[in-house]
Amino acid sequence: MNVPNLLSLLRLVMVPVFAVVFFGDDPNAHQWAAGVYALAFFTDIADGWIARHFNQITRLGRILDPLADKLMTFTVIISITIAGIIPMWAVVVFFLKEVLMGIGALTMYRRMDDVISSNWLGKASTGVFFVVCAALVLFPQIPDEWAVGLISFALALTIAALVSYVVQFLQVLGHKRELR
Repeated sequence: MNVPNLLSLLRLVMVPVFAVVFFGDDPNAHQWAAGVYALAFFTDIADGWIARHFNQITRLGRILDPLADKLMTFTVIISITIAGIIPMWAVVVFFLKEVLMGIGALTMYRRMDDVISSNWLGKASTGVFFVVCAALVLFPQIPDEWAVGLISFALALTIAALVSYVVQFLQVLGHKRELR
C-alpha cells in the first residue's frame, strides 16, 4: 500500500468524522467540520501530486481516490441540506450526476479493466465545489438566494465535468474499436 492510497483511506475515515463533528454540540462545530473537510481536500491534492510525481498511480488508487472524494462531498452536501442551508434539489442533482459517473466508470472498468483519470475540468469543479461547500459550512447564516446561487454554480461546473468525461469515454471507446 503506497502513500497516495493511504491518504485516500484516511479521507474515507474522515467522512463519518465530518458528519459527527458537523452535527456536534460544540458551539464551533461548523468551524471544526470545515477543518475536517479542508484536511480531506488537502489530502486529495497531496495524494494526486504524490502519485503523479513519484509514479505511484495504481488501479486501486484510481478507484479509492474518487470514492473518498465522492463520499466526503456527498456527506457534506447532505449535512448542509439537513441543516437547511441549501435546498434538497441540490442533493438530488448531485446524486444523479454521481450515479451517472459511477455507471460510466463501472462500464469502462468492465469493458477496459480501467477507468478514466480525472481531467482539468473535473479537478476545477471539485475545487469550486469544495470552496462553495466549505463557505456554506462556515457561514450557515448566508442568505438563501446566495446559498442557492453558489451551489447552483458549483453543480453547473460538476455537470460540465460530467459531459467532458462522457466525451472522453466515447473517444476512448472509439479508439478501442479502431484498434480491433
